[in-house]
Amino acid sequence: MDQNSLKQMVADEAVKFIKDGMVVGLGSGSTIRLMVDALGQRVKAENLKITCVSTSKYTANQARELGMLVKGIDEVETIDLTIDGADEISDDFDGIKGGGAAHLWEKIVAINSKRNMWIVDEGKLVHQLGEFPLPVEVIPFGSGQLFKKLEAKGYHPTFRMNGDQYLLTDSDNYIIDLHLKHIEAPHALASELISLVGVVEHGLFLDIADYVIVGTQTGIKRMTRDGESFDQLK
Repeated sequence: MDQNSLKQMVADEAVKFIKDGMVVGLGSGSTIRLMVDALGQRVKAENLKITCVSTSKYTANQARELGMLVKGIDEVETIDLTIDGADEISDDFDGIKGGGAAHLWEKIVAINSKRNMWIVDEGKLVHQLGEFPLPVEVIPFGSGQLFKKLEAKGYHPTFRMNGDQYLLTDSDNYIIDLHLKHIEAPHALASELISLVGVVEHGLFLDIADYVIVGTQTGIKRMTRDGESFDQLK
């Protein structure tokens, strides 16, 4: 199977865990677009009554076009289950997200969710984080100075561009990608980055995912953090 087939496989599997009456967090990215389409089909066929909270303007618009109720993060008490993608997932269930420039909103939704599920193809599984560039969302003011600090630390930063312009996130911030190759101590790095003035959020998602659904050449693989079970979602 090609990558798109693997993405469709996990998208179809994930929507099985969404139940009537849920508040559902909808992530961002190509796999999530497929999941939202599949969820829209379920909502229409089964007349599901769900409320969606989106991690990007694009996903919110997609869900609305499919007839789903979308509310802002501050309009709900809590989120029952958030389903999102990931750019890398390590053996210890930590991840890098932000390849789609939405990791700030994704993390806000994730930490306000009772449970988090990531859906990926098998190419996203790694032993150690870092091969995928680590996104750091920064405010535009002083971003050049912050860039120089990150460069001096040996983090090999690059501004993410949209043509010849700086790419803007949904919050109108810039993204600096760190090309680290290997992250030996992700928790320490996370603390260091968030302490830098001008940094809004980084793409290290640590101790967040409860469930992972992986599309492989031999079928669906389900993974859970210790103490969790997919049976809890039924």
